[in-house]
Amino acid sequence: MITAGVRRLVRALGASLVLLGASVALLPSATRAQEPSSGPRAVYSAEVDSIIHPVSAEFMIEAINQADSAGAALVVFTLRTPGGLVDSTRTIVTRMLSATTPVAVFIGPSGARAASAGFILAIASDVTAMAPGTHIGAAHPVSGGGEPMDEVTSKKAAEDVAAYVRTLATGRQRNVALAEEAVNLSRAFTETEALEASPPLIDLIASDIPDLLKKLDGRTVRRFDGKTTVVLATAEAPVVTLEMSLRQRVLSAIAHPNIAYLLLSLGMLGLTIELWTPGAILPGVVGGLCLLLAFFALQLLPVNYAGVLLIVLGMVLLGLEFVVASYGLLTAGGIASLLFGSMILVDSPSPEMQLNLRFVLPVLVGFVGVALILIKLGLAAQRQPAVTGVGALIGEHGEALTAIGPTAPGRVATHGEIWQATSVEPIPEGARIRVVDVTGLTLTVRQE
Repeated sequence: MITAGVRRLVRALGASLVLLGASVALLPSATRAQEPSSGPRAVYSAEVDSIIHPVSAEFMIEAINQADSAGAALVVFTLRTPGGLVDSTRTIVTRMLSATTPVAVFIGPSGARAASAGFILAIASDVTAMAPGTHIGAAHPVSGGGEPMDEVTSKKAAEDVAAYVRTLATGRQRNVALAEEAVNLSRAFTETEALEASPPLIDLIASDIPDLLKKLDGRTVRRFDGKTTVVLATAEAPVVTLEMSLRQRVLSAIAHPNIAYLLLSLGMLGLTIELWTPGAILPGVVGGLCLLLAFFALQLLPVNYAGVLLIVLGMVLLGLEFVVASYGLLTAGGIASLLFGSMILVDSPSPEMQLNLRFVLPVLVGFVGVALILIKLGLAAQRQPAVTGVGALIGEHGEALTAIGPTAPGRVATHGEIWQATSVEPIPEGARIRVVDVTGLTLTVRQE
């Protein structure tokens, strides 16, 4: 009886696990793909068109993990990047070297480049290919914080990266001297120069991914350990395309310098509007969210914190214009501070990682325009007469309920209330009066 019950329970659990596995297989995922059940092993293909930062590193590592899990023949990264963070680059390279699946880096299409961090990834891969009209190199390190490095610090950073590149180039049997020059001298190489060097920096030139797979078919690839070799079978291999998840695409997009600057501007503007109009709620919520996203993006970029301080100073100066009569000097100073802060916010030799003035100026003009409108509204509100308190009584009209004189105080009705009042001139009962001053609980009035 017990044995039969256990058997039924095992069969039920087995059926449940089969259904659960089928359900998981049907779940949508931006980077999840299934290997064909029969036929040649697949080639996994992923495109990286961004700065090398933690988000792109996460995507590339996930792609390698999936290729290893599926037993893929090859994983190919189509790489286009101006560079990125050294720490993220090292993380990707570490996973490349430990992968069971051969890793190929293809710089393409024509006109693309893999500079700085992208050059290191190209040197570290099992196979490196370039499309016609592309180039790699210019891998000299720069400060991640954007601040200028002194000569000693700069030399240490360059030597550290140069030693790293020499190690990778030696393990991949690539041109060590040229790889070191790309770091220390910021040299860059076209696809022809990289292939014709002796020994070469890359393995071949291909026009696109199908051409690359055709040329790699039957090629023997030596892994980084120097002992293991793999013969690639890619001619008839199905290609499984991997893409970033929605989260990764969003985070990668906001890590662009122009987007980070826009988020920073919108965040400060939203909080400024919330402070000037308490209770609006929406500007404060949107501003806080934009600032948090901007801070995430800025930590991935070579930010010059002097630029951040100048932008904050510009905001403070524009805010002081609201309470200090500077005749426009604070506004001019705030605009200049915002402009200079925007120009030096991102400090990088790569044009793709610098702020575009054609983008910054319209944002700055719109930002200053909104701030000036708010200041104008605030000044207009300050010029309005008081409607509550003692100040609201000055200038009010009323009626004398009794005779009022310099030595004989009387009573007046004004502002819906009855007050004690004095006057420097005699005022008869029933006369119309105007309040000219308030002293304690006594009004000073004059006859109209």
